[in-house]
Amino acid sequence: MRLTRDLEAVPGVRRAAAMMGTEPNRALLSQAGLLAADGEHAGPADLVIAVVADDASAAEAARDAAEAALTATRAASARATAPPRTLRSGLAALPEATLALVSVPGLYAGAEARRALAAGLHVMLFSDNVPIETEVALKREAAARGLFVLGPDCGTAILHGIPLGFANAVPRGRVGLVATSGTGLQEVTCLLAAEGEGVSHAIGVGSRDLSDEVGGAMALPALAALRDDPATEVVVVIAKPPGASVIGRLVNTLETLGKPVVLAIMGLHAIPAPRDVHVASTLEGAAVIAAGLAARAEPRDLQIPPGDLDDLVEAQARGLAKGQRFVRGLYSGGTLAWEAAALLAERLDDVAAGVSGEGKGHRVVDLGGDVFTVGRPHPMIDGAIRSEWITREAADPTTAVLLLDVVLGYGAHRDPAGELRPVVEEARRAANAAGRGLAVIASVTGTEQDPQRRSAQVAALRRAGVAVMDSNAQAARLAALVAARLA
Repeated sequence: MRLTRDLEAVPGVRRAAAMMGTEPNRALLSQAGLLAADGEHAGPADLVIAVVADDASAAEAARDAAEAALTATRAASARATAPPRTLRSGLAALPEATLALVSVPGLYAGAEARRALAAGLHVMLFSDNVPIETEVALKREAAARGLFVLGPDCGTAILHGIPLGFANAVPRGRVGLVATSGTGLQEVTCLLAAEGEGVSHAIGVGSRDLSDEVGGAMALPALAALRDDPATEVVVVIAKPPGASVIGRLVNTLETLGKPVVLAIMGLHAIPAPRDVHVASTLEGAAVIAAGLAARAEPRDLQIPPGDLDDLVEAQARGLAKGQRFVRGLYSGGTLAWEAAALLAERLDDVAAGVSGEGKGHRVVDLGGDVFTVGRPHPMIDGAIRSEWITREAADPTTAVLLLDVVLGYGAHRDPAGELRPVVEEARRAANAAGRGLAVIASVTGTEQDPQRRSAQVAALRRAGVAVMDSNAQAARLAALVAARLA
């Protein structure tokens, strides 16, 4: 990723990627339009460097930069002791460890996870692009050993108050969570903190865990662990729709918990919910209901007063020109993107299905999807890819609203609002120069205790003219109301 950033900094280079030539990597490069004929014949031991440049001289400059970066010798480390480079050396340095966090390319992640399981360690599989058959085999082995495999493709967990991967600084409390979604888990834990409630454990089990193939291999034992945890009084489940063969087992497990449960299953509106199970239509709703249950009080009203809502809509619609009609959502969080797309579709016609960014009308894109991160950091770490999309969507004369998420936490960019602010301001200037306005609406997932400090991020966005709402659901609904007024 560092090499990719260096190459994209070369004048005239519009896109670059550097990846090993494994079959999955070649497929990703091809999907991203970055695989030339030479790269098609690369093997797993080959490094494929792809560059899209304005002209031949820029491409040559990029090649020179790549050669310089790959042949440079690093200065000797000032450390007296080299950091561990293998699982064995890591265990020698920390023999009391109980969990291994695996973050290597997906093709090799299974082997590393198996070594960790054999050593008696739980595994957090941070890697993406892990084959589903590998995931199934790992989780079966973990279950046989009485261990957990968290992930892949859900990089958030908070265990005994310790944040792992993309996680936020939230207080300990009475709510335990099981999630197949990373940013969904972050959103709910942060909103719980805003409600004055905390987290006992937040267990990210992987985006495919409740699929028919994986069968809830980790989600169901995680729920059983929360059932037996005396610190957990309320349970929240955050997920995409489970596979048809899993729903029955999920419901049966919920019936055994003996604790109130909140279900936030994006895209699933009907489930045979047993007694003491509360179904939330949004992530914000899940947090508010769970906080109310933990406090044994009625959850607060989520509705914004009509007068205040009218003022918000009017302020965002002001200055938009004829022909500006559409909402364009540019997201770093996959579940937040899906939630936004669903909420837009509740009120608006012509909302593109999915979160690929396709369609001529209202559309949402998950820029953390594999096709957008080929050889590049995730947009929660580096906002370069989103900056490109902001410039592109703002230049479209039909764009009325840019809808954004800003996700904070230990693994995220140290100042995402500071990175976004100049791009948003330039997009506004360009739109104004063309005789158009541009509404920008966002939510910020985070807390005051996060390294980025939520209030500082909100203030920076508002200085750029961004309307910042308290949740992703509120931001998406505001965007839909603005677009509905313009229709």
